[in-house]
Amino acid sequence: MKKLRMGIVGCGLAWERLHYPAYEQLQDKYDIVSCSDVKLEQAIKATQMVNISRDKAYKDYREMINHENLDAVDITVPIPDNFSVSKDIAKTGIDIICEKPLATNLEDAREYSNFSKKYGNNIMIAENFRYNEENNIIKNLIEQKKIGDIIYFISNYVVDFPQEMIADSFAAKEWRQHPDFPGGRLLDGAIHNLAGLRHIFGAIDSLHAFGSPQKEEYMPYRSANINMQFKSGVIGHFAYFPSGIEAQKPLIGSRIFGTKGMIYLEERSCEVVNVFYNNGGSEQISYKANQGFYNELLNFYKAFVNQEDISVTPDVELWDVKTILAILKSIKEQKVVKVDDNLLEKIKAL
Repeated sequence: MKKLRMGIVGCGLAWERLHYPAYEQLQDKYDIVSCSDVKLEQAIKATQMVNISRDKAYKDYREMINHENLDAVDITVPIPDNFSVSKDIAKTGIDIICEKPLATNLEDAREYSNFSKKYGNNIMIAENFRYNEENNIIKNLIEQKKIGDIIYFISNYVVDFPQEMIADSFAAKEWRQHPDFPGGRLLDGAIHNLAGLRHIFGAIDSLHAFGSPQKEEYMPYRSANINMQFKSGVIGHFAYFPSGIEAQKPLIGSRIFGTKGMIYLEERSCEVVNVFYNNGGSEQISYKANQGFYNELLNFYKAFVNQEDISVTPDVELWDVKTILAILKSIKEQKVVKVDDNLLEKIKAL
């Protein structure tokens, strides 16, 4: 079995806590052969984690690309750098895994979506919510019409980001606390939830969003509340509250209502999807939490050996970014905003 020779670009928390554990489970498919980070000590630490020599640590990813024989790179840098780093590497023809979002503005996102066609490489955007087992279970339940035709949904996510800012967490990063990209936590955090909803329900026709303003830099709104209509006809509401605590359990979570019953997921780490039927029956479907990182790396490997296609391409992630920008536009202009209309035609015109 061929093992992919991987270079890591960015060796911070996303690498250490999210991608590295998944690579550990897939040692029969991947070899980490070099690591780079603008902080050389981080790259050195990464080489120690994967048991390769210190001379495989680089401060400049360009030097790594020029010196190493790589099949692909895994880019886990701060999100403002995703586009520029990916563009530099895409030009070499090397295959790419890049963390979400692919860019912080629509112009760059559209250009990114054309990299594979322009440079001839395979690119996967590591949006783990599109690979998480709970979202795939819910998607399959809906496709099988287990609760009949879908009428509407409610999805609620609450997290105490200010408290996490002072903890040993992803929030304790200067670029997250004082972002120079639109939306702050919306583009960096809520994009996961919205990608999951798009994965389940498909393309969004239009949305109408409201925001409760705040002066904190990490996000311009204390909360964002979004009504959405999908092209499938499903309507629903997503609420994102990154500055509070949901003190009572069970959590609101995600609730999907159909003509024959409902689906309930309390939170992505609860490891059970509940299905309740109008006739009084129910079932509980167990899953393993946080498998998105493993599943995305497995998908990338299978794509590399021509066993399946990449599920989350830049084209797919472009729509996720456009959804966030549409939310910001809707809040600012206080109006309904179209999301997916004519997007594909615009992409083809590039």
